[in-house]
Amino acid sequence: MSRRRIALTRLFRRASFRLPQARRRAVALPVSYLRPAPLAQSLLLIAPILLFSIIAHEYAHGYAALKQGDTTASKLGRLTWNPIKHIDPWMSIFLPLMLYAAHLPILAGAKPVPINPSNYRNYKRGDIIVSLAGIATNVALALACTIVVAITGFIGEEIPAASGVCSVLQAMAWVGIGLNLILAMFNLLPVPPLDGSHVLKYLLPPALAQRYQQIGFAGIVIVLILLYTPAISYWLFPAYASASLLQNGLRSLVLPETSQLLSAARF
Repeated sequence: MSRRRIALTRLFRRASFRLPQARRRAVALPVSYLRPAPLAQSLLLIAPILLFSIIAHEYAHGYAALKQGDTTASKLGRLTWNPIKHIDPWMSIFLPLMLYAAHLPILAGAKPVPINPSNYRNYKRGDIIVSLAGIATNVALALACTIVVAITGFIGEEIPAASGVCSVLQAMAWVGIGLNLILAMFNLLPVPPLDGSHVLKYLLPPALAQRYQQIGFAGIVIVLILLYTPAISYWLFPAYASASLLQNGLRSLVLPETSQLLSAARF
């Protein structure tokens, strides 16, 4: 049984704030219509962390399923960090690039991890744990990116010769904080087949839960519609607020080169 996991990056311009540098410019959280900028600069910052984040999200689902008794992903070789095993040519590469070029909200996803819930030792508990595993992983990655921003900032200040490399890593980690919190909150949307729906269905009466799951075939359409309504900004607000809180605490450690990179890429 295959489950489609969808990752979202969508940057709302109004979620911007200033970096703590003398010549700093407004930098927005990594989740909007990306403003016109050199494609190579934007991809340098967002592509590596986005690819790693969605692969980690999928890997977490497969690993959690294994721990709950389902060996499907393991037997099919999907419990690996090899990106080639997880990349879906359409969802991971062509669709995001097409949407970016058209200045539309960017949707991206990894190849869905094959899962068979009937193998879980406890169906209900297993389904909830596996569904939340990807979300928990993205939250953990956001915290890890916070640590990377702090460490690279300290090293860059103490060892000027390393500031160039540190600034690139710090910029990607800076983007990764907001990106992973957005991915976590987005996947909590109670719209089948997103992860949040696998929790909500257990809170509904059985008859209603069955009908609720049947809208999964139209789930992608519903998500696309939501992207063009104010509802999505309200739903993602906790992610924006959390990312802003974490990033504001790192202001004194942001390298001047990092500020320049983010400004050049117009994040």
